[in-house]
Amino acid sequence: QAQLVESGGGLVQAGGSLRLSCAASRSSFSFMAWFRQAPGKDREFVAAVRWSGSRTYYADFVKGRFTISRDNAENTMYLQMNSLKPEDTAVYYCAAAESLWTSYTRSSGYEYWGQGTQVTVSS
Repeated sequence: QAQLVESGGGLVQAGGSLRLSCAASRSSFSFMAWFRQAPGKDREFVAAVRWSGSRTYYADFVKGRFTISRDNAENTMYLQMNSLKPEDTAVYYCAAAESLWTSYTRSSGYEYWGQGTQVTVSS
């Protein structure tokens, strides 16, 4: 078992920045990722990172604006979000997979989830 705790959400104006954190109770994951869900919409993939090595993956709509990273020593993952837009407003969830059996973009591949943190971008 593992627990994931997100923090860092809040209200920001368009063009601003936020950094989300996801603290894990342990390591030994193969992948960690950020997903988001806006009201009335499905949960969607944002970014993922391999726990070993430094390979990162992004949804097209965040490339060049968001950066995912992890600190293995602290069992913590981050999402630096710059140039935020009102359409980025959503609840952001971190997720972890011990052994990813499907695409890293599919939420069904992740066994562990945080409680979510609200990000609101005003225009």
